[in-house]
Amino acid sequence: MVFYASLVFLLLFLGFGFLFPEALLAFTNGLFGLITNDLGWLYLATGLGILLFALFLAFGKYGKIRLGGDDDRPEYSNFSWFAMLFSAGMGIGLVFWGVAEPVFHYAQPPMGIEPSSTQSAMMAFRYTFLHWGFHPWAIYAIVGLALAYVTFRKKLPCLISSTLYPLLGEKIKGPIGYFIDTLALILTVIGVATSLGMGALQVNGGLNTLFNIPNTITTQVVIIVVITILFLTSAATGLNKGIKILSNTNIIIAVLLLLFVLIFGPTIFIIDTFFVSISGYIENILSMSLALSPLKKDPWIGTWTIFYWAWWLSWGPFVGTFIARISKGRTVREFVLGVVILPAVFCCFWFTVFGGTALYFEIFEGVDIVAQVTNDITVGLFATLAQLPLGNVISIIATLLIITFFVTSADSATFVIGMFARNGDLNPDTKIKMIWGILLSLIAIVLLFSGGLVAIRNTSIIMASPFLIIIILMCISLYQGLQKETKD
Repeated sequence: MVFYASLVFLLLFLGFGFLFPEALLAFTNGLFGLITNDLGWLYLATGLGILLFALFLAFGKYGKIRLGGDDDRPEYSNFSWFAMLFSAGMGIGLVFWGVAEPVFHYAQPPMGIEPSSTQSAMMAFRYTFLHWGFHPWAIYAIVGLALAYVTFRKKLPCLISSTLYPLLGEKIKGPIGYFIDTLALILTVIGVATSLGMGALQVNGGLNTLFNIPNTITTQVVIIVVITILFLTSAATGLNKGIKILSNTNIIIAVLLLLFVLIFGPTIFIIDTFFVSISGYIENILSMSLALSPLKKDPWIGTWTIFYWAWWLSWGPFVGTFIARISKGRTVREFVLGVVILPAVFCCFWFTVFGGTALYFEIFEGVDIVAQVTNDITVGLFATLAQLPLGNVISIIATLLIITFFVTSADSATFVIGMFARNGDLNPDTKIKMIWGILLSLIAIVLLFSGGLVAIRNTSIIMASPFLIIIILMCISLYQGLQKETKD
């Protein structure tokens, strides 16, 4: 039922978007504005509540409970585990936004701050850290933790609906459960299809910068086809080969690229900026987490922070399920610290290195990075790398990293979709992964031709609204399950 309901919805949505792209865009823009303007407070409060709940679980009395039997131990090494969860969760997003977001906030800051000023530079990193730091990883952690707990400790199917079993009991096996699992599958397909389209745009931007390959839809379609062949080939090899090897490779290339920019870029400026920004982020995390502007009606918070919170929620089912799948045998404390703290700090440092380097050249060297990013968001990274020694070589490596992250995310997504479509099967068969992998790529291609990436992004945010309620219930259900277990 979940498989066919999801398939029918996606095909209808795809057909409508292809035939009436302007109508779809107008409709989704209206709902998107309603969500970000009228429900923003709920997204912000929920995001903060999820983070506090995750930390409560990690450092409270439930931290020692193991995700599995008491004698189970982790299936993957810490390095491979981190590499896989990080690649699935944010890899390609960091490369896409690493330069662009701090530069955007520097030029167009919130709260009436003077653009392109010292204060806007400081605020740029604080809010970038907020958007990519502890909050999004806490959302992933709660979904993954709840799912790993009911799957490996309570022996329930690895489905989003199973996380509500401690709260709803057998009711999850009826229409409520079907609705939740269908929603999770659709969110995963739509979110990953959007990323496929965005990833194709950035790869095309890199190829255009390096080799003057035309930046056209035709080129982007060719990129998607090549990426599809790569990730389907990887998907056919299974979790322990394809995704694991790709994820380890991603992290190695990412760290080497990070170290190169740190060493050959403005090293002291980057380090100073990181410590100033991380301290400001931690010091102001509460006020930034609940920042709204009812008097000034500043749309910035809705455009950025609330959008991000909705976006991470829409990715919650996919990334949370994948993290749960690879986390059997870890304790609650180990899981939360590994999924929330370590990736968040790495993300903050990544943005400081790449965004800090871009702003250094903008502010002190007279290189107009802001204008280039504003004109074409996909070339910000390459415009920055061009200012460093061996700029073209490093840009080629960065393009390779985008492609490997691209392939890993799509491969992970087809694995999770296969699980959803096969009633929580921990090892879905290759055929079902191939079907959904091809469908993902077709959706991304049709959207590129119809100009519908904005519409599908809006749709993912709109459909994440009911998942906001589900994740709140998930927290209550997880707490009840853990509480009952400690009493028993």
